[in-house]
Amino acid sequence: MRRTVNPGTRSELQKVAYSSGNLAVNLMSQAFATYLVYYYVDILGVRPAWISLAMVFHGVLNAVLNPLFGHLSDRTRSRFGRRLPYIGFGLVPLAAAFALLWIPPASGDGAFLYFIGTVMLYDGLFVLVVLNYSALFPEMFQSMKDRAYVSSWRQMLGIVGMIVGVAIPPLLYAQIGWGAMGGIFAALSALFLAFSLWGSWENPNVPRTTFRLTAAVGHTLGNRAFVFYVTGSFLVQFTFALLPAGIPFYTKYVLGREESFNTLLLGAIFLSAIPCVFLWGRMTAKYGARRGVLTAVVCYAAALLPFGWITQEGSAIATAAAVGVGLAGLLVLLDVMLSEVIDEDERRTGARREGMYFGMNGFIVRWGVSLQAACMGLILEVSGYDAGLNEQPASAAIGIRWMLSGIPAAALLLALLFFYFYPLGNKRSPSSDHDFRSGD
Repeated sequence: MRRTVNPGTRSELQKVAYSSGNLAVNLMSQAFATYLVYYYVDILGVRPAWISLAMVFHGVLNAVLNPLFGHLSDRTRSRFGRRLPYIGFGLVPLAAAFALLWIPPASGDGAFLYFIGTVMLYDGLFVLVVLNYSALFPEMFQSMKDRAYVSSWRQMLGIVGMIVGVAIPPLLYAQIGWGAMGGIFAALSALFLAFSLWGSWENPNVPRTTFRLTAAVGHTLGNRAFVFYVTGSFLVQFTFALLPAGIPFYTKYVLGREESFNTLLLGAIFLSAIPCVFLWGRMTAKYGARRGVLTAVVCYAAALLPFGWITQEGSAIATAAAVGVGLAGLLVLLDVMLSEVIDEDERRTGARREGMYFGMNGFIVRWGVSLQAACMGLILEVSGYDAGLNEQPASAAIGIRWMLSGIPAAALLLALLFFYFYPLGNKRSPSSDHDFRSGD
């Protein structure tokens, strides 16, 4: 027998519990992205070209799995629900796969095949668990107020996970080794995902999709609101990828500081973003997602522009803190906007298809990282940057400044255009007044 579930009766602790899953997601993804290639190339001695090839394959696999697993989730029928079984049965294998990444049985080129195998295993489990975790959000929280509030908690805890995943590994692997570090992070991730599962629920009576994969993709890409949203989101995600990748070059060749100064700049961004996510959440609940995202894009773009001319450390830290304010708003608002799109799609198709929408969103914005790498390589190449030089020519410094200011600001202005034409501009989501009850 199923008990009646009403999201309005959920405790604050359960909402925070669900949100804590984002800490585990960002902890794993940031540690993976920041240290795995360094570990296999610099510590284990695997050829860089082979690892680069494997990481390209990893990116393609990750992108393709998103819509496939999303569609599978939408069509799942079980007595445990559509999303919860994948999270419940997948969180321990996911944590184990993450731990395996850091304990290869060999070094040198012998670790390459192990790297490919474990990365593929980790990729599949990560997409399966995280996509279903994310797909619960629009179904669980149907009012704009709840979505803004819970999204604020998710992003705040996600930033904490990001900080832990980037800042803590050097302190651990230097003392206890890479394998033990991976085991500790895996255990923490499993713990927070399990806590998140405790705070999660599903509506057993939600209308399920009967579309085949090709039809589901067609309906998704034919949704005008989704097209405007995902194009703007892609451009925003491109700037998210460009910012941390460009900061080390900015620190070394514009400010003339040591690598440790990167931590101060990134720390200023994250620490200012943490309290601001709740301010953006309140603004979103009051004024709606469309108005909120337009304001956040303007704030974020304006904050990036000073990187184009400042050369003083204090000014750079202040600029980074200002960047965190706008970035916090976009982190909160993107999932809220996608939830509105899913509500609209339910009225058009008669089915809730969170899995496909989060999957297609993941597939498209994933290529923002590829665009960032291409853009960064092009800027460094044409500006005269030479890795063999300790002091770069003035043209290289100008290119690096543009990489953190003019280029992302231009992308954000284009994103602003797409968000301006985003057609779902109501303060509240269309489904915000619907009852959310399950029968016996």
